[in-house]
Amino acid sequence: MNVLVTLDSNYLRPLKVMLYSLYFNNPGEAFNLYLLHSRIKPDELHELEEYTSRYGQRLFVLTAGEGDFAEAPVVKHYTKEMYYRLLAFKYLPADLDKVLYLDPDILVINSIKDLYDLDLSGWMYAAAYHDRLMVKEINRVRFLEYDLDEYFNSGVLLMNLKRQREVVKEEEIFAFVQKNKNRLILPDQDVLNSLYAKHILKLDEIKYNYDTRFYKYFRFLSKGKISMDYVIQNTVILHFCGKRKPWHNNYSGEFHSLYKHYEKLAFQGR
Repeated sequence: MNVLVTLDSNYLRPLKVMLYSLYFNNPGEAFNLYLLHSRIKPDELHELEEYTSRYGQRLFVLTAGEGDFAEAPVVKHYTKEMYYRLLAFKYLPADLDKVLYLDPDILVINSIKDLYDLDLSGWMYAAAYHDRLMVKEINRVRFLEYDLDEYFNSGVLLMNLKRQREVVKEEEIFAFVQKNKNRLILPDQDVLNSLYAKHILKLDEIKYNYDTRFYKYFRFLSKGKISMDYVIQNTVILHFCGKRKPWHNNYSGEFHSLYKHYEKLAFQGR
C-alpha cells in the first residue's frame, strides 16, 4: 500500500505515533511511505527512515524545491506547503496510480485494507464529509457560487493519481486562492471542496474519519449505538481534528488515553 504524508519537522513525533498505529493494526501489510516536504533536516529524515525500517517498511522522501510554488498566493499564516497534498501527483512516481494521504494527527485502529482497495474508477478522491447542519450551512454560504452540498475533510484522502493528472490544474488552484483569499479558513480543504467536490467518492465518517471531538454527539445521535465499544471494533481511523492535540499538555478528551498508549508504544525502548 502507498501512503502519503506532507508535513514539517514539528509533526515528526505525531507522525511516528500514527505510523506505529498503522503498522501495528495492519500486520503483514507492506507500506511504501512517501514523505513530501521542503524543510525537514537530513538528520531528521535519517531518523525517520530508521524508524520505518525497524518495522520492515519503506520510506521515500520527495523534496519540493525552493522555487516550487514561489509565485503561488498564500493565505494568512498558511505557507506554500498548503498546496502539497493537492498537487502531490507532480512529485510522486509517474507509474503510481493510487495513494492514501493521511494527516499525522491520526490513529489507525483497525485494518485499512478495505479503504485502500476501494474502486476509484471515475473518481479523483475518496473522502469523508462531516454531516452536521451548521458546518454544511456555513460552508455553503461561504462558497455559494460553487454549489457545495457537502464539505469534505482533507485529512484522509484516497487519491486516484491517474485521474488527478488528467483533471487538476495548478493554475486553476492558484486562481481560486487568489480570488478567495479573504474568506479561506482551511485553504487546502476549501480548494478541495470548491473545485473538486463533484469528483469525490463519499466515505463513512464514523468508519474512516472519526472526529474525536464529537464522541458524545455521535453517541447521542445514534441512541447509544456508536459507543466506545462500537468505535474500537468498527472505526478504522480516529482523527484528532482541531487546534488542541492529544500530544499537548492541556488536552483532554475521550480518546486521550488511547492516544497516549500508542504514543508510549511508538517510542518504547528509545
